[in-house]
Amino acid sequence: MPTTRDQTKDKPNKEIADYILSQKEPPVARFRLLSKGMEPYHRLYILDPDSDVTGDKGCLACGNCIDSCPVLRKDPARFEKTEQRTSFALEACVGEDCEQCYSCVLACPQVDTAYKDYIVDEVVPETIEPAPRITSLDNYFMAIVALILGVVIGIFIAR
Repeated sequence: MPTTRDQTKDKPNKEIADYILSQKEPPVARFRLLSKGMEPYHRLYILDPDSDVTGDKGCLACGNCIDSCPVLRKDPARFEKTEQRTSFALEACVGEDCEQCYSCVLACPQVDTAYKDYIVDEVVPETIEPAPRITSLDNYFMAIVALILGVVIGIFIAR
C-alpha cells in the first residue's frame, strides 16, 4: 500500500469549497461528502476487525467536530438537544451561530487533506486581520520611557 507521500495529492474544488465556506453554518458534513471518505491510514479503533470503513462517507459519530466547536464549548447547554455526536447534531445544535472557524472540518477524519490544506493555507489567513504596524513614534516613546527608567535605576544604584 503506498504511503501518503507516494500518493498524488487531489486538487480541491475551490469554487464549491468557497461556496460551502461562505454559508453561516457548520460545513463539516458537506466537506465530508465532497471528500473520498475514510482513508486507510486514518487511525480508528474499531472493535470489529472484519469491518471495512475505507471509502465510507457516512458520519462515523466520532464526535471530533463537536469537541472542536467553540460555540458548543462556550454554551454547553446547546448540546442538551441531542445525545448524538454526529456532524448533523453539530448542525442542529449550532445552526447559524457558527463562528466559521472551520475547526470542525479540520477535526473530521473523513475530510480529505486537500480540503483541509486549502482551508488552512488560503481561507484562514484571509480572515485574520494583520497586526497594526509599529510606527517610529511608538519606538520613540518607548525609548524615552527606557531612558527615564535607566536614569532612575542608575540613581538608586549609584547611592
